[in-house]
Parts: sequence; C-alpha cells; structure tokens
Amino acid sequence: MAFTCATGKNRASGKHRRPGRFERTTARAAGVAALTATGVIGTLAAPALAAEPAAEQTGLIPVITVDDTLADQIDAQAAAQRQAAQEAAARKQAAEEAARKKAAEKAKQEREAKERAAREAERKRLLSYVAPISGSYVSTGYKSGGAVWSSGSHTGVDFHAASGTSVHAVGSGTVVEAGWGGSYGNNIVIKMNDGTYTQYGHLSSIGVSVGQTVTPGQQIGLSGATGNVTGPHLHFEARTTAEYGSDIDPVAYLRSHGVNV
Repeated sequence: MAFTCATGKNRASGKHRRPGRFERTTARAAGVAALTATGVIGTLAAPALAAEPAAEQTGLIPVITVDDTLADQIDAQAAAQRQAAQEAAARKQAAEEAARKKAAEKAKQEREAKERAAREAERKRLLSYVAPISGSYVSTGYKSGGAVWSSGSHTGVDFHAASGTSVHAVGSGTVVEAGWGGSYGNNIVIKMNDGTYTQYGHLSSIGVSVGQTVTPGQQIGLSGATGNVTGPHLHFEARTTAEYGSDIDPVAYLRSHGVNV
C-alpha cells in the first residue's frame, strides 16, 4: 500500500510537474475497479497485490497499485473479449443474412415454378380440343344419305341436343362467319389455329362475332332448330376451307385431336 503527499515545490510547479506516484496509482486503481466490475479481473489481479499497512496505522488513504505488465495483460484481455464479441456478432449477422437470401431464393424459385406450370397448363389448354356439346352423342353420321340434304349426303354430323343447349368452340381459333347461313340457319364458322375450319349450324342464338378469338370449351351459342331441320340439334362440320364442299370426317377430326366421340 503506497502513500504520497505533495510538497510545496510540487504544488508550485502546477501542470508542468511530473505526475506523482499517488496520481499514477490512483488512476490505475480506478481502471482496476472498473475491470473488476465487468469481470475482466478475477483471480488474475490477486497475486500482484502487495500487503500494505492498515489505514488505521497511518491515517492516510490506501491506494491499490497495479504493475504495468499486469495492466497491459488486463487491457489485452479486455480487447480480446471485445474482438471476440464483435466477431461473434458479425458471424451471427452473416448467418442471418445468408438465411434470408436462401429463403428469398427458395421463394423466388417456387414462384417461378408455379408461373411456369401455369403457363404450361394454359398452353396445353389452348392446344386442346373438346366436344362441341358436353355429354352428347352423334345422332346422324357423316355422309349419311337422304333427300333432306341438297348434296345427297350429310356433310357433317348431328349432335343430339335440346333447343337452348350450350354449344362450345371445339378448339382455339378466330370467328370468320357468324349469322344466317341459309339451310344451316344461324351458324358460326371458326378458323382453327391449325388452319382447319369448324362449323356449327341450326343455332337458336349466336354469342360471338366475326373477328373474335375463341378458346377450347368457350360457349359460342345455343343449339336450336333454325334452317332446314326436322327438329332441334347441332350440325357440326370440319372443313379444309371456309367454303361449303371442303368437308372432312368430323368424328375422325375430333378423335385426331384427342376428343372421345
């Protein structure tokens, strides 16, 4: 335990005097007290403390002195702990950032996969074909003979349907005719995306107009009994051109596009 008392000369020298032992040791003691409070000094500082006379014996305030080497060790230990804490915080932040990026990338990939799947499903839908009337059947076949047809034979097929039944476009295409078609009554002709044509006759009403694009299964009108008919049904034709006389077997046409009729 060290004690100090300033002389008159030292008091007179003011700020230019060299710090006394009391001032140096007091500053070190304050640093030791602070480090002890934070846990930096534990058993490390204990061996360096020298036994000093009790304060009651001298009447002076005791001051703990710490060797310069020990002080340096304490400073180094504190700096190492700060560095370790900073490095741990940096690693934690980097790990959190990596996790956020990974989650964002996964979400992006899942979103893109869903979008691709939706586009592919839509592409397939637009390329698909359906029957012109759902759940119906062919009541009169292609090339059936009889006086009822001006050409002497049936140029299409008739699908059984009560008046007012929904009629669908069998595939994707563009309407090239929509209106009265003579013996066909109210009829619609669609140029399909594959370059062929389909016709829908004897309709009670028409729901599309020339130039309009349609997709598979879209309702284009209602079945009826307009034109040269003996009762309500849908007359369906497949053609190589928009003109009468270019007809092809409509059942074979639909089956070639995957429609079960």
